[in-house]
Amino acid sequence: MFMRLVLIALFSITICVVSDATAENAKKRIIASTTQIADFARQIAGDRMEVRSILAPGADPHTYQPTPDDVQLVLEADLCLENGLHLEGKNWMGTLAKDAGKPLVTATDGISPLTIDSKGEKVADPHAWFSLKNAAVYVNNITRACIQLDPAAEEEFKARAVLYLQQLRVLDAWIKNQVNRIPINRRILVTTHDAFNYFCTEYKFNANNNYLSIAPVGWSTGAEVGGGMTPERRRMVVDSISSSGAPAIFVETSVNPKQIREIAKETNVRIGGELYSDSMGEENTAGETYIGMMRENVLLIVNALQ
Repeated sequence: MFMRLVLIALFSITICVVSDATAENAKKRIIASTTQIADFARQIAGDRMEVRSILAPGADPHTYQPTPDDVQLVLEADLCLENGLHLEGKNWMGTLAKDAGKPLVTATDGISPLTIDSKGEKVADPHAWFSLKNAAVYVNNITRACIQLDPAAEEEFKARAVLYLQQLRVLDAWIKNQVNRIPINRRILVTTHDAFNYFCTEYKFNANNNYLSIAPVGWSTGAEVGGGMTPERRRMVVDSISSSGAPAIFVETSVNPKQIREIAKETNVRIGGELYSDSMGEENTAGETYIGMMRENVLLIVNALQ
């Protein structure tokens, strides 16, 4: 009887020790709203944390409707990351984090956003990651958030950030070199919706449109501010294509291509390919990371326009 009690006590102690060790070694969990932000977080966190994205590749953050699975995912999070600037239509990421009582970091904090005119109202353009300088701001914000979540790994996070920021600088120089292969008069970027303002401004596309996107649909494809296509906007795009002699126009992975295909047919301009815009590519594709997404977009644009 005595030995039985000893064994039970030892077994109970073992369970407690294992449980404590498991809890101590459990990875922190970061839940990001978009695929781009999730990739930035993975570059910084490495294998030290688990990073998940609510949006799947090809999903549209402007019109996304959270599911019960998303609610559960956020309930299990230690930290939530959002883009902000109204990218997440109707503030769905902020609402999920608030309802779950989870800390939320806005990755665009500190960025000076471009503004666009929507029905006479100036609104901030949320697609800030298409500028490599802004991408660095995302990374720095996420690095600080990771350090706050796991202070013991501060030097590890900072070291990853230094390397990744250097990769972004190299990417920026490479993009400029590639874009310079396109004659100035052929640097006309027409896409489905206003996702490429930062890209056009940074790399000098659409000079006749103040280096902003030429697109039939506003930056939100839903009922948010700036959303939808008006007859005036469609006419502006058709006129821009006709007067500029654009060699090609582009569809996007996260937006229905019907409208841009109709415009291509109407203006007798070919479709240059499909660009990654509001989300990255599927797993095991060339565009599954931010750097891969940017690289593939640039190669597609250059090949179609030069």
